[in-house]
Amino acid sequence: MRRELSFAGIGDEAGARLPAQVTAIRRLGWRQLELRSVDGRAIADLGLDGLRRVETAIRDAGVEVVCLDSRIGNWARPITVPFARELHELDELIDWCLALDTRFIRIMSYPNAELPEDEWRSRVFDRVRRLAERAAEVDVVLLHENCSGWAGASAERALELVTAVGNLRLLYNTGNGLAHGYCGHDLLAEIVDYVEHVHVKDAVVVDGMARFCLPGHGEARVADSLRLLLAHGYRGAFSLEPQLNAVPRQGKVAGDTAADAFVAAGRALTRLGVEIPR
Repeated sequence: MRRELSFAGIGDEAGARLPAQVTAIRRLGWRQLELRSVDGRAIADLGLDGLRRVETAIRDAGVEVVCLDSRIGNWARPITVPFARELHELDELIDWCLALDTRFIRIMSYPNAELPEDEWRSRVFDRVRRLAERAAEVDVVLLHENCSGWAGASAERALELVTAVGNLRLLYNTGNGLAHGYCGHDLLAEIVDYVEHVHVKDAVVVDGMARFCLPGHGEARVADSLRLLLAHGYRGAFSLEPQLNAVPRQGKVAGDTAADAFVAAGRALTRLGVEIPR
């Protein structure tokens, strides 16, 4: 019997406000949302009132939240950022996990800040281990994304980190290889058995820069990656992050036409899923 794939989407790619995020997901016929920001603010900064407001809206919409995207260890937080700040964000997001019945929090592994290589690695392992231990206390799992930081672009480093740190799994982003100058599909082939969640975007490289496009229309080998994941028994969500209108790293937020572009990307992803044998 053909197994249906599970699709989700990072909501703030469709709009800043939560109703726009939920509406875009529902237009696609999906029921799973990934949260990163609401009203232009990271969810960890919304406080208890914001959490209760979002929780009520999510429940009323009949939508499930599959993952929370933190800023922990990301491109804006080098290894020298105060660790108390990271712990605070994790604690805030744990409250969100408990309220929304969500198990996953996305992290990265800290860009360097001119530290010697050995010290950078040591600090990364120490921080990620302590964060993962904190999350494990409430059955929340941290997911390391192939993006910024010590283990971001290296399968060897990602495997070293995930096997050394308990309660850590991997998040694979199909388009990050093109954006960061490596072959994402080759990396996936080495880490696939540790992947617990997937972000989907696609791009073409023009003059050395990644230009994002509809899934399946670029050079990221999205369909090949989906096939590989399914062949290895992946049963998690394929979460859309098209970056056609919203690119957080560039300070680019979703505009008035973002929802339509997001839905077009979602339909392209759905078509890819239909075409993949399983």
